[in-house]
Amino acid sequence: MTSPTHPRWRVVGALGIAQILAWGTSYYLIAVLAKPIDDDTGWGLTWIVGGLSLGFLVSGLASPRVGRLIDRFGGRPILAASAVLLALGLAILAAAPNIPVYILGWTVLGFAMAAGLYDPAFSALGRIYGENARSAITLLTLYGGFASTVCWPLSAFMVERIGWRGACWAYAAIALLVMLPLYVFFLPKETETPPAKAAAHGTAQITPRMRRAFWLVAANFTGASVLMTVVSVHMLTLLQARGVELAMAVALGALIGPAQVGARIIEAAVGRNFHPVWTMIASNVLAAAGLGLMFGDPALAALGLILYGSGSGIRSIARGTLPLAIFGRDGYPTMMGRLAMPSLLAQAASPSLGALLIQHGGADATLWVLAVGASLTILASLPLLAFRTPA
Repeated sequence: MTSPTHPRWRVVGALGIAQILAWGTSYYLIAVLAKPIDDDTGWGLTWIVGGLSLGFLVSGLASPRVGRLIDRFGGRPILAASAVLLALGLAILAAAPNIPVYILGWTVLGFAMAAGLYDPAFSALGRIYGENARSAITLLTLYGGFASTVCWPLSAFMVERIGWRGACWAYAAIALLVMLPLYVFFLPKETETPPAKAAAHGTAQITPRMRRAFWLVAANFTGASVLMTVVSVHMLTLLQARGVELAMAVALGALIGPAQVGARIIEAAVGRNFHPVWTMIASNVLAAAGLGLMFGDPALAALGLILYGSGSGIRSIARGTLPLAIFGRDGYPTMMGRLAMPSLLAQAASPSLGALLIQHGGADATLWVLAVGASLTILASLPLLAFRTPA
């Protein structure tokens, strides 16, 4: 538990503000900056957007190591390092004279994402609060849900006033002047776990039963990550390909964010009464139902996006709480790092996979594949009921 100088509201609040900025300056950055970068440099959108895919790839490869480091040293030094890496990566982007240097910037940002997004933040809370971390994780996702709402308009404003390079420089300064102090001064310093004990956390629970649980959870997280990434990147394209005007498509897409936050609020109110596996199952059911409704007219599409957004919103909670409930507190950061790796590697390929589906199959076929994939995640989550322990 935290000391009186680090009450829970202060820890979660600091992490929440930092998460808004971490997501907004990495995962959501390119959505606003891609076209201005291309207009200014002529590098091509494929290379520019490909930087984010590279970031996912690097993040996935680094995540297991990050989990082990948090298991040993606690979350504060790792999250603080993520802020420094984020500033460095953004500074490289801002100064990039060519594609190779731009790609280098995203390589650094990949390490920053591995050390600073949801999985390491959840790991830090799990190490601090143990089995009592569920409410803190849920509250943290409420903050994270506002990342695009806050940072997309801020990015657009800065691009208009100081250009895309100026925006990257400004975000680099924010990482050092806002995020880094939040981690250093508002998170508790934890006792270092002896190396032998930290190493034991990585092997103590590898029984055949727990191995089955690991692969089931990993399959659920990976499948959901692929669906979420394809939808996030290509939803506007899919809607327009089905005859929806751009303005309407943007308005429909804007329903996802509020639906995510609303569903998280409901989960925070009632979820504590249920095992996190039910949160995972509910998220898969909602996402599948939402994507299925996308085949209808715009009114049904609006309902579909609300349902999909709700499922996506509570999936983030399940991502942090389900491993804690199944595998326990000991080794939780290491487990989170291992679970993050396949998800992030799959996310790296997802934008290209979605583009190929749309190009060769069209919008209807792509939506059909997404709906079927979401339905399969329901089936994949049901066996996890056998691993329930009291929530």
